[in-house]
Amino acid sequence: MALYVLLGFSAGLPFYMFSTVLSVRLAEHGVVLAVIGFFAWVQLLPTFKFLWAPLLDKYDVPGFARFWGKRRGWIMLSQLGIFTSMLAMALTSSDASLPLTALFAVLLAFWTTTLEVAADAWRIELAPTPEEQGPVAASNLWGYRTAMVAAGSGALLFADPLGSIAPTLQSFGIQPGWTSSYLLIAAAAFVTLPILALLPRQPGCTGDRATSLVTGTLVSLAILAALAALTAAVGWLLLGAAASAGISSQTNMTTPVLVIAMAPFLVMALLTPRIRKLAPDSGPRASAAIGPYVDFFWRYGFMAIAVLAFVSVYRMGDVLALVLSKPMILGLGYTKTQIGWADGAVALISSIIGVGLGGFMAAKWRMSLALTVGALFAAIGNFGFVWLAHQPVDQNTLYLATAADQFGNGMAGAVFVVYLSMLCNPRYPGAQYAFLSGFAFMLARLLAGAGGQIVARLDAAGYSGFDLFFLASGVVSLAALLFLPLLARAKPRPDDREVAQA
Repeated sequence: MALYVLLGFSAGLPFYMFSTVLSVRLAEHGVVLAVIGFFAWVQLLPTFKFLWAPLLDKYDVPGFARFWGKRRGWIMLSQLGIFTSMLAMALTSSDASLPLTALFAVLLAFWTTTLEVAADAWRIELAPTPEEQGPVAASNLWGYRTAMVAAGSGALLFADPLGSIAPTLQSFGIQPGWTSSYLLIAAAAFVTLPILALLPRQPGCTGDRATSLVTGTLVSLAILAALAALTAAVGWLLLGAAASAGISSQTNMTTPVLVIAMAPFLVMALLTPRIRKLAPDSGPRASAAIGPYVDFFWRYGFMAIAVLAFVSVYRMGDVLALVLSKPMILGLGYTKTQIGWADGAVALISSIIGVGLGGFMAAKWRMSLALTVGALFAAIGNFGFVWLAHQPVDQNTLYLATAADQFGNGMAGAVFVVYLSMLCNPRYPGAQYAFLSGFAFMLARLLAGAGGQIVARLDAAGYSGFDLFFLASGVVSLAALLFLPLLARAKPRPDDREVAQA
């Protein structure tokens, strides 16, 4: 449990830096709301982690794995990637080149996601039952949400040159600003790496600590450089294609986004009858690349479609609020320092309580009841932003809205992690959890990317765009509960490979 507090902290620190904090940074630099919404699509990268998750189950990181094993080797590589990406974002904090900002945000998102894939796979292997998963998932989320709060609060406080802590920073020779903020979080993210490096040798490994560390670091730096070059090339091609197609901040992307979101459901529905008939030794089921995902549909059949529909909307409110809540609050007249203090102790305490209760509920209650209570409190948090928008600017009011949001999302998040973990086949813990958790946020993140345009168009039509946006996001999260009576019948069929081998 202590280890998973640490791993959660490692993954949570960078997340706000390419999501919420980045949206505030872009808003301060005069980037229009529609483009800020497009930057939310950086958060889509975790949705597609199933594309490379099988690699983490199949391959080791040269050097690191010889002493620390497969899972810790990938975690250490990912932490190096997080540190270097955050340094790059610090050095380009003026956002003079938005494509360059996007490149480093994508790299930061990729390595953060890879860290989560490796840590999740290890967690499912270590805790295979709901009773074991509840405490471990809560520990992981405690670390994760604590780090998110620390990163979001600390970054905003450090970034505000007129804030209350600015004189203290300047007395130590630190100039408040975005560069200082990203350097601070990069340093904090790096701390976990030497702690992991000091852990004992993984059972079954034979390598020497010093040799494994040096070799692993050199190989990792080469991997980081190669991936950065590849990502830059792909990004250049995509931006060129978008420009050629006439896509700009004025382009209505809402309809294409919804079509993209619905396409996976249609494809999976068409393929499910064939998947159900596959033999144990068939190519798709035996494939290292697609076997874990074929297995999920083979086990659940058409009920897998209902499961994926449910998980894709259950956390909708949390994702949508993450992207646009801070620009809305800034627009109400709150300062970065006020937001930073709200995202500090208030958010941390309420989130820890919510996560703890959620982990307890997942371990002790019927899963359907735990999911229902979590969704109710998460929706209340979204509705709280609508209430906040109609109150006078007051720090205590902001504290209350922030506490409601973090408590509800912490509770719903803990229950959701255990639910997804129990859907996984122990044969493929890393790949299947990556698929489920990635798909769970795909629709929400697609819509979040178009959120800026949606709000702007509602405002232009004479409505209160933010009010309708946060009301709708909370209602959609509650609508996910309509799936629960159907999902109660979602039982996986037994794996026939043990029978075939016997």
